[in-house]
Amino acid sequence: MSEKLDLTALIGSRICHDLISPIGAIGNGVELMLMDGAQSSPELALISESVAHANAKIRFFRLAFGASAGESQIARTEVEQILSDTTRGTRLRIELTVQAKMPRSSVKLALLLVLCLETAMPFGGAITLVQGEDRWTLTGSAERLKIDPAIWGVLTEGHSADLGPAHVQFALIAEELARQHRRLTTEITETQVQFTF
Repeated sequence: MSEKLDLTALIGSRICHDLISPIGAIGNGVELMLMDGAQSSPELALISESVAHANAKIRFFRLAFGASAGESQIARTEVEQILSDTTRGTRLRIELTVQAKMPRSSVKLALLLVLCLETAMPFGGAITLVQGEDRWTLTGSAERLKIDPAIWGVLTEGHSADLGPAHVQFALIAEELARQHRRLTTEITETQVQFTF
């Protein structure tokens, strides 16, 4: 099972790595056009915003779906920037109370859980990530939650379900928990979902 997960993570890393350069090149091209005297226009603004959003998503996906081998660390500032860029212009707020440097494997698991929380909060809300000494707590709060029992049962009860691409994170979490020798607890109320691992 871990070999399959490693292959999945390596594929995720490869795709993100290969996409980040051309997307960055498009952004650089727009900047050069503006420096050369091109008039700022709604079209250029749309391209620039789209490139920034795509760049943020790929950086997020690289952490969530990519390889996180060994004891590699990631800086809090990098994670904060990725989350800020990813949620810019949305009704979702994410706050972190974490150490200056974190194990990349823990961040990977936390971001997979953030993706699960996003599916439950289509109307927006707030997500907090708190890193304690030996465990993490993620809390998603919203006035209205949308919990699909079939999809969430994969996570909370270990049920099998036909998951589409938008819900692949639910299937990956069990494998990632096993690989990291961690246990997940989940509490769901009408307005809040809390994960602890």
